[in-house]
Amino acid sequence: MSHDELLFVVMLLTITLPSVASVHIIHVLADDLGWAELGFNRALNDTDTRTPYIDQLSKESLIMNRFYVDKICSPSRCAIQTGRAPVHVNVQNVVPEVHNSKDQEGGYQGIPVSMTGMAEHMTAAGWETHLVGKWDAGMATPRHSPRGRGYKNWLGYWHHANDYWSFNEESCHMKPVKDLWRANGTLEGPARDLQNCKTCSQANQSPGDGRCQYEEALLGDEVRSIIRDHNQSTPLFLFWAMHLVHMPLQVPAAYLAKFAHIDDKYRRSMHAMVNYMDDELAQVVDLLKSTGMWENTLFVFHSDNGGEIMAAGICGGNNWPLRGGKFSNWEGGIRVAGLVSGGVLPPQRRGQREEALVTGWDWYSTYVQGVAGRDPTDHRAAAAGLPAIDSVDMWPLLTGTNSTGPRSEVIIGDTSAMTFNGDGNTLVGGLIVRDDTGLWKLLLGAKDKLYLIDQDVRTGPKWPNSSSHLVPLAHARTCGRNPRKGCLFNLDKDPYEMDSLASVEETRFQRMLARVDELQKGVYSPDRGKKDTAACTAATSKYQGYWGPWLPDPYA
Repeated sequence: MSHDELLFVVMLLTITLPSVASVHIIHVLADDLGWAELGFNRALNDTDTRTPYIDQLSKESLIMNRFYVDKICSPSRCAIQTGRAPVHVNVQNVVPEVHNSKDQEGGYQGIPVSMTGMAEHMTAAGWETHLVGKWDAGMATPRHSPRGRGYKNWLGYWHHANDYWSFNEESCHMKPVKDLWRANGTLEGPARDLQNCKTCSQANQSPGDGRCQYEEALLGDEVRSIIRDHNQSTPLFLFWAMHLVHMPLQVPAAYLAKFAHIDDKYRRSMHAMVNYMDDELAQVVDLLKSTGMWENTLFVFHSDNGGEIMAAGICGGNNWPLRGGKFSNWEGGIRVAGLVSGGVLPPQRRGQREEALVTGWDWYSTYVQGVAGRDPTDHRAAAAGLPAIDSVDMWPLLTGTNSTGPRSEVIIGDTSAMTFNGDGNTLVGGLIVRDDTGLWKLLLGAKDKLYLIDQDVRTGPKWPNSSSHLVPLAHARTCGRNPRKGCLFNLDKDPYEMDSLASVEETRFQRMLARVDELQKGVYSPDRGKKDTAACTAATSKYQGYWGPWLPDPYA
C-alpha cells in the first residue's frame, strides 16, 4: 500500500469511526432462534415469517453468515461471557442446583470460579455494565452470579427457562419455585415487586385481580429504562439475553391472533413469539436513535443456538434449509443468524454478508481488546491452572480495516452425557476449518453413544405442520473414526451436509481427526456434581419460594 493510499484509509476511518472509548455496546442474545425464523434468511416469502423490523435493520447491518455457537444454551452463554470455546469452559447443560463439594473450582454448573467475565474487563475500563434476562451460567455462589462476573446491575432469571407468566421453574418439596432476580446497588434478591398475580397465565392473561405482565415485556421495559436513564458521558455495556423464543411456547394473545391462519399450534406460537421479539427490538433500536445514542453504538444480535426441533416438532423451531437443530452439531444446531449494526459500523460495511468464521466467544476479545483497548488475557484463570481464552478480536474485520477473517478454525464441543441436560465428559465433537481449498467440517459422535449424532434431518420450509410425521430424534447418523462411517463435509459446496467426503478426502479426514485428538487432551472436564438439596432449602426458606445462591462466596 502506498503512502497516499494509507493516508486515505486513516482519514476514512477517522471520519466513520467514533473514539472507541465512547462506544456503547448493546448485545442482544436471542434464545433458540431458528435459522428460518427471520425473514432475511428466508428465500420463501410467505405470511408465516414476520420480522419486518429486523429484516429492514439487516439491510443496514453486517450479516454474520458464518457465525457459530454451541448446540445448547448454558455452554454458549458460558463461552460468550468468558471468551472460551465451550470445551474449555463448559459443555454441560445441567441445572444450576448441582454441586460437587470435592471440586471448589469447577464443581458447579456454569463458569468455573476463577475465570474472568468480560463484564469485569469492561467495568474496569470505565463502561457501565448491565445484564437483562437469562443468565444460565451458574447460581451456586455470589461469585457465579452476573454481579460476581462484573455486571453492575441485573434483572433476570438463573435457569434455562421459566414460565413467561408465573416465572415458575422446577419445584422443591412438590411446590413450584419462582425464578426472577434483581441485583443492583441497593437490592440483591428475588424481584418480588414484579411478581404477577396467582391466576395470571397463558390461558388467563387478563385476570382482573392483580398484575399480569408477559416476562419478555418486563425485560424489555428494563432495557428501555436503562437506555433512557443512562448518562451518555459514560459508555454503556448492555447485555440483553432475551427469553424469547425458548420454550414454553407462550405469548400474548394479540400476537397469536395475527397468525390464526396457521393450523399447527406449535408453528403458530413460534411465529407469534418471533414477531413479538421483532417488535421488542424495534422499540429498543428506535429508542437508541431518538436519544442520539445509536450513532455511537455497536449493536450485536444473534441466537445462542439453533431452533429446537426435537421429537415431533412440538418445540416449533425451524432451521430450514440447514440440517438438524438445537442439541445437535449439525449446522442447524450450531450455525445461527447474527448481525452487527449501529452507528459505529462503517458505511462501507453495511448491507454486506460476511463469510469469515466468527464464534460467540470472539465477542470477549472484540469488546475487551478491540473496543476497550485492554489486554483480554485471563491472568486469574491462569493462576488457577484453567484454560486460556480462545477469543479472537474481530474489531478489524467488523470495521473493514482488515478484510481477512482472523479465525481459521472452530472447535465443536460435545458431551458424553446420555441425557440432553445431564453431566458427562467433555468431548471435542469436531472441527470447522477454512483453508485455501474451502470450508471443511468434521463431525465426530461420542463413543459412548456409538458415534451417533441425532437429528440427521432437514425439516422443510414450513414446519412443524399437521401433516408432518417426521420425528427428528428417530434419525441419527454414524459419524465415526473410520472413513467409511466418517462425516466430512465441504460446506462451501455442500452447506446442508448431504454427502460425506470422508472416504474421498481420506488424508484430510485423518488430518482433521488427529487435530481433534490433539485438542481433546486440553479440554476442561470437571465433575459438576449432583443436585444439592441445600439449593431447595435456600429457595424455600431463605428466599421464600425463589431460586438463588445457596453457598458462600469462595472469595469472601
